[in-house]
Amino acid sequence: MIKKNILKSCCSEGFTEDEVYGAYKIFFGTLFSDSRLKIINLLRKGKKNVSEIVKELKTNQSAVSHDLARLRSCGFVFGERNKKFVYYKLNKKTIAPLMKLIDMHMGQFCIHILRNQKGGEKN
Repeated sequence: MIKKNILKSCCSEGFTEDEVYGAYKIFFGTLFSDSRLKIINLLRKGKKNVSEIVKELKTNQSAVSHDLARLRSCGFVFGERNKKFVYYKLNKKTIAPLMKLIDMHMGQFCIHILRNQKGGEKN
């Protein structure tokens, strides 16, 4: 069940509970993409323009632009124009702490998945 204060806030704006769950699905779907996760982790190191992201990730400009549009629409990243380039940076208020929390959780509770993929538990 969605936390009551979130649901109450969204429903007071006329959204149904199903629509709120749909928004959660979009949010978590944004994190589901390998390429978007790579962009998020790259931007954790500092702001980059599209060309820099393309070069770092060894992918094409169209794919990066598409992923950045999705990340921007969900508030994961922000773009700021500097002369002829737009530099993208991670949302430091919400997404940076969220990624830190995910790292901590994975290190504590999910490391066994990586160990199992490598051939067994390590002590």
